[in-house]
Amino acid sequence: MLFYFGKKDIGIDLGTANTLVYVKGKGIVLNQPSVISVDTHAKRILAVGEEAKKMIGKAPKHIRVIRPLQDGVISNFEMTAEMLREFLTKVLDSVSRFSRIRIVIGVPSGVTEVEKRAVEEVVRQMGAKDVFILDEPMAAAIGCGLPIDGPTGCMVADIGGGTSDIAIIALEGIVTSTSLRHAGDKLNEAIVAYVRKNFELIIGDSMAEELKIHLGCALIDPEDDFFKTAQYSASGRDIVTGLPRTYALTPAEIYDAMEESVEIIIDGIKQTLENAPPAIAADIAQEGIVLTGGGALIRGLDRLIEQETGIGAVVAANALEAVAEGTGTSLSNIDKLERYASYNKR
Repeated sequence: MLFYFGKKDIGIDLGTANTLVYVKGKGIVLNQPSVISVDTHAKRILAVGEEAKKMIGKAPKHIRVIRPLQDGVISNFEMTAEMLREFLTKVLDSVSRFSRIRIVIGVPSGVTEVEKRAVEEVVRQMGAKDVFILDEPMAAAIGCGLPIDGPTGCMVADIGGGTSDIAIIALEGIVTSTSLRHAGDKLNEAIVAYVRKNFELIIGDSMAEELKIHLGCALIDPEDDFFKTAQYSASGRDIVTGLPRTYALTPAEIYDAMEESVEIIIDGIKQTLENAPPAIAADIAQEGIVLTGGGALIRGLDRLIEQETGIGAVVAANALEAVAEGTGTSLSNIDKLERYASYNKR
């Protein structure tokens, strides 16, 4: 049996929708859906990540397909530990020993101390000695290369699957923040409800996710050819006949479906700005807002934020990976990391 004796630094973005793992010197080595499937008869894990996600809505009764994180926090402790163990098994040279691993985990800024300890305990159960818990907006800011050490304030809105975390950062700390348990998953639910109500068609979450990716928009631009020609066929079950049916939707319809949910996120951004000290608010007005997370990629969201707040918004070039890269690169300076993050030495 092989043992791994060298210390390895790992950053983990433990997201509701996806888990990303960053290994120092290698970058992001894993990006998989936060899903695990279990055979309840044989009492064994069948799949994790992408393979498990393919089973959602299709599994027989003896197979449970579980998303162990809900709204940015652990809802199933045991399955989260098993999923993380499987992911780390894939990325480490040897997994028989975790005691030399130093790990930073990104969590939503609004989680409680109890929830933070639950996340830490999952990793410590695998033998990791040094575990740092880093707020996701701080991790996103580090991953985007924002100047968080200086007195000039910077603002990040990280719109993920389970939470939208909005924060203003200066002098190595979060000055004010808003954490909404309203993000990508709620947008999917809104699309499912809209399609059912307006077209009498029942679709699954996976189909709603596809519609959001292909047609999702926060603003309607009649001059854009996308809004004139784009369509995407949604497949589901007809409420009346009970038979399979397909309906082609347009960006305008998905805009209508998501409008209310997007407005909640916009309100969260406004609330964060309203709570900012005047001096820092002036910095944000000049520097703008950086958007990260999958939700940042919704067409026109940056322009809508600018329209609603009067402050420029830009989507980070590494929007999907910013938190993971921030957790990983933060380990390059442990002294600073201990100021940024929660760390209980054992």
